Amino acid sequence: MEEYLPFVSIDVWTMIFTWANLIILFLLLKKFLFKPVNKVLDERAEEIENSYKEAENTKSEVQSVKAEYESKLRAIKTEADGIIKSAVEAANRRSDSIVSEANEQAKHIIEKSQKQIERDKENAMNEAEADIASMAVDIAEKILGKKLDTNTDEKLISDIIDRI
Repeated sequence: MEEYLPFVSIDVWTMIFTWANLIILFLLLKKFLFKPVNKVLDERAEEIENSYKEAENTKSEVQSVKAEYESKLRAIKTEADGIIKSAVEAANRRSDSIVSEANEQAKHIIEKSQKQIERDKENAMNEAEADIASMAVDIAEKILGKKLDTNTDEKLISDIIDRI
């Protein structure tokens, strides 16, 4: 059993060296492992935080661009509606002017036609009077058997025309 006693017994110097080794190991690990690992973890956390901030900034930019786009779209739609409205009004005015021009032309053509009819009627009446006068003179010459003078012809013609 004595041979096993050094394995089971507590040796103060071994304990001191063990604790000293443990403290030295802790300090070495702290300096060369924990600090760099913590530094890497802090840098990574900072990168993630910066990524979140950048994402938030991008999101706010996108929202502002979207709002600007929507306002421009509304403005363009309003402008397009105005252009369409003015085009429709212009077309209506043009249509009204075309209709009024057509009515005026039709009225002018009707008036011109009526004047032409009156002239044609007057010409026909004048021709008919001339033909009647010529026939009346011919009849009078045949009845009287001689040629009448101009004054007598005119008097005779007007009397015959008045009777007709």
